[in-house]
Amino acid sequence: MNLHIDALEVLKATSRTFYIPISLLPEKLQAAVASAYLCMRAIDEIEDHPELDNLIKAKLLRQISLNLQETVNNDYSNHFTQGLETYQQTLPEVTLRIGEWSILAPETIAPRIWDATAAMADRMAYWAENNWEINTESDLDRYTFSVAGAVGLLLSDLWAWYDGTQTNRIHAIGFGRGLQAVNIVRNHSEDLKRGVDFLPSDWTMKDMQTYARRNLQLADLYTKSLTLGPALDFCQIPLALAYGTLDAIALGKDKLTRNDVLNLVEKFIRVKSA
Repeated sequence: MNLHIDALEVLKATSRTFYIPISLLPEKLQAAVASAYLCMRAIDEIEDHPELDNLIKAKLLRQISLNLQETVNNDYSNHFTQGLETYQQTLPEVTLRIGEWSILAPETIAPRIWDATAAMADRMAYWAENNWEINTESDLDRYTFSVAGAVGLLLSDLWAWYDGTQTNRIHAIGFGRGLQAVNIVRNHSEDLKRGVDFLPSDWTMKDMQTYARRNLQLADLYTKSLTLGPALDFCQIPLALAYGTLDAIALGKDKLTRNDVLNLVEKFIRVKSA
């Protein structure tokens, strides 16, 4: 199967939030954004893996980071998976195929994606070793930057690479951080079951929702600064889903239902087509 098509199939199986906006992008930009998403999803699956202990997670994440940093020529797709061989039966497909996702993006932007993934893997390793201990809002800011704010910065670089779009990078961090904060709100009960609490000491869920909405306000500024085009199209859907999730939780729901997601996406597509 064509790698690009195969990547979209894996993307569809791993993310209902990002599959649709990525699938709507122009082919060249789609390949770059899909590469970035799948590489980062690959390491995210290690961070969240229910069967691996924290030290093993840190070891694997740092190994992937080193693999990405050691690339010296064009024969590198297999190199990116060195050190994962022992865990073939444990890690999911999206992680084991990180070498393929890494070469999906055009060569003119792929190294930027490797750099961002390597840095994120190192940061995730730090948090795994420290059992994601978050006591203050500053700790929370550091964590949400580590795993999502930095993604906002990478996206800004992808827009600039594709068509020269320039963005406010502080707002870009808020875009990523806000989406991650919503994930923390949505997954709080599940995280507690695995012994992880991302809420600072003495914070309530209401405090966490306030934090999420404060960062989503930066995300609003980010999207409002984008001109009509692929970058704006991409950002609007996950932002709408983030707000929809917070609104649903405020009404007592656990999260958006599949139908809720489809309705929000269809609404966006209708507006875009009008």
